[in-house]
This record gives sequence, structure tokens and C-alpha cells, in this order.
Amino acid sequence: MTQTLTAFAILFAILFFGLPLGFAMGLVGLIAFMIAMGSNAAAAMVAQITWDTLSNYSLSVLPLFILMGNFVNHSGLSRDLYDTSNAFIGHRRGGLAMATILACGGFASVCGSSIATAATMATVALPSMRRFGYSPALSAGSIAAGGTLGILIPPSIIMVIYGSMTETSIGHLFIAGIVPGIIAILFYLGAVYAYTAFDPAAGPAGPRVPWSDRLRSLRNVWMVLALFLVVIGGIYLGVFTPTEAAGIGAAGAFVAALLRRSLGFGDLVRILFDSARTTAMLMTVLVGALIFSNYINITGAPESVLETIQAFGLPPLGVITLILIFYIVLGAVFDELAMILLTIPIFFPLVISLGYDPVWFGIIVVVVVELGLIVPPIGMNLFVIQSVARDIPMLTMYRGIFPFIVVDIIRLAILTLFPWIVLFLPQQMG
Repeated sequence: MTQTLTAFAILFAILFFGLPLGFAMGLVGLIAFMIAMGSNAAAAMVAQITWDTLSNYSLSVLPLFILMGNFVNHSGLSRDLYDTSNAFIGHRRGGLAMATILACGGFASVCGSSIATAATMATVALPSMRRFGYSPALSAGSIAAGGTLGILIPPSIIMVIYGSMTETSIGHLFIAGIVPGIIAILFYLGAVYAYTAFDPAAGPAGPRVPWSDRLRSLRNVWMVLALFLVVIGGIYLGVFTPTEAAGIGAAGAFVAALLRRSLGFGDLVRILFDSARTTAMLMTVLVGALIFSNYINITGAPESVLETIQAFGLPPLGVITLILIFYIVLGAVFDELAMILLTIPIFFPLVISLGYDPVWFGIIVVVVVELGLIVPPIGMNLFVIQSVARDIPMLTMYRGIFPFIVVDIIRLAILTLFPWIVLFLPQQMG
């Protein structure tokens, strides 16, 4: 266990000095493995992990879903999602904030990234809420909370990473995220309702849109709905694998961008380049994490953690509670990808040994990581929003995000106590 703690201490020190996460984990894992097992074994291990990861068929969903999200983002569907949501509920108190959350949920269904969802919706929704006199706190809070849906509502890049590291079915993870995602949206809408009930001036009602215009706005978002139903519905029914679904989704998003006449040759080149760069970054981080994880495994750290927990005599639910508290604290200083990569090698064997389902734990991890994205003092989504709205102080954002943190904690407790909510749909899959 001492070797593991030393490796983590060195890793954190290297990260503090600015070395990228993937390179830092790979470097520490390689050197530590070399000291423990010899240079030849370390070189063979790195070569094998690199080859296995880069040639892993299931990981081909990453570039395809990233490409799909980039096509959708470029085609302007995020604006249409917001306008349609606003047309239906914008006339209610807090309606623009509620429309923002609904639009985030729709965009998340074809994006897969929380930071991308928060950044996109900040540029789309914030000007409208400012125009109608919404408080900066509620505006920033609703966008930051809605942005977290990007890694929960499938397809999710974080779920792909988790599934690859733990050999858990990515298709089951995607389907398992649907009900928790819907619950998250409902809870966030409830938070906005409660916020504006106590402070009506924070979210004044907007103008009522005629029903004819509401129905007409649906024509602009049918492509997002169709993409989601085809991709996720096909996985659920067993018609095709997640990788095949990702290919269909990317092709469908490409066609949607062409139909909307928003895609020139220069745009296509830029989207392909951005997708390739993002994929390369994620693959590098994943290879580095697996190298580090391999060293953690040979030190026997997971077994040592299990023995320590057993010595305290805590019940399984108590162990899960401690893990979740640890994640919330860790979320204050790390982003979602770093939390997943650093902790799964330690916690996953422990949780499985306690009899919990790996799909359920994957969703719980995603939910608690979502919470970390909005918990001060870091709250990555809050910094993303401030990069768009520099005039909103961080303290104002902290005040606005508080109601959403409360409902997130309640949602996390419900999903932890009642695992069947997460597992019902995956158990019915074709």
C-alpha cells in the first residue's frame, strides 16, 4: 500500500506542475512498474496496453460519437432546441431557465460532453435570459447544472471510458443512463421552480407563444429526436451494437448538417480535424491511465483497500457512502475524466466484491462526477460559463448553483438506495 500512496503522491506533484494527465499517469506508471518488475517487463506492458487500447473495436465509438456531436453543434441545432423549449414553457415563471435545462438535455442526447454542453448553451441561452431580466445567479446556475447532463444522457464519452476500463457493456451503460437522466431534468426543473417561488424577480415570465408557432418550432428539432431514437433505440432493441449505432449517428448528423445547408468544405475539414484531435487526446489519456492502473493492480492496492474496509466492519451501503463522499470532495479539485481514471482502478474491484452491479456503479459514478462539475471551489462548468460571461462573479455563480447541488444530492441518494431504478431498462434490453 505504501508503494501505491507514493505513486499517487508523485502523480499529484507532477500534475501540479502542469504535465498533461495522460502523460503524467503513463510516466509514473511506467517508471514505477519498471522499478517493481524490470525494464523489459515494463516495456512489454506498455506496448501491449497501447496496442490493445488503440485496436479495441469497442473504443471506435469515441471518434464517431465525438464527430456526431461536432456535426450537431455546427449545424445550429442547439439554438433550435432552446427556441423550441422556450416556445413551450418560456411564458412561465423561471421558464427561460427551465427551457435551458430542457435544451441541455436534448443537446446532451447527441453530444456526450458536459463541458461542450455547458459552453454551447451558455452562448445560446445566456443572452436571452439577460434580455428578460433574469438574475445572473439563476442564469449561470441553470446552465451549469444543465450542462452536467452531457455525460449522463447517452451517448456519453465518460461511460465509454468507464466501460472500457472495467470491461462493462457500453450498450447497457447507455441504456441505464436514460431514467437517471430524465430524473435529473425533472429535479433541475423543480429547483428552478423553487428558486423563483422564493425570488420571483430572479426569473420573470416571458411572453406567451401561440400554439401555432410552438408546433411550427418542432420542425426544427425533429432531427435531434430522430438521431436519439435511432441510435439509442437500436442499441436497446439489439438491432445493432454501440459501435454501429455511433456510425449511424455520425452519418445521420452529417446528413442533418447538409440538409440545413450549414456545412461547407472548410467547415467539414475543421470538424474532422477537431474530432481527430479530441479523440487522440482521449486515447492518450486512456492509455496513460491503463498503464498507471496496471501498476496499481500489481501492488495489490485494491485487495489492501478491501481488507482495510472489512476490518472496520462497515456494511456495503456504508462503504458506498464513503466512496461517494470521497468523490464529492475530489470533484472540488479535479475534472470528471481525471476522477474516473484515478479512482476506478481502486474502487471498482472493491464495489464488485461487495456484490454491486458494475452497470449500476458506473451510473452512480457518473452522477457523483456530475455533482463534482458544479461543486465549488472548482466546479469546471462554472469556469466554462465564466469564460463566456466574464461579468458574472464566481460568488454569484456559487449562489446560483446551490439549489441544484441540493437536488443532485437527493437524486444521488435515491439512485444509491434503489438500484432497480438504474437497472430496470438494461435488464429489458434485446
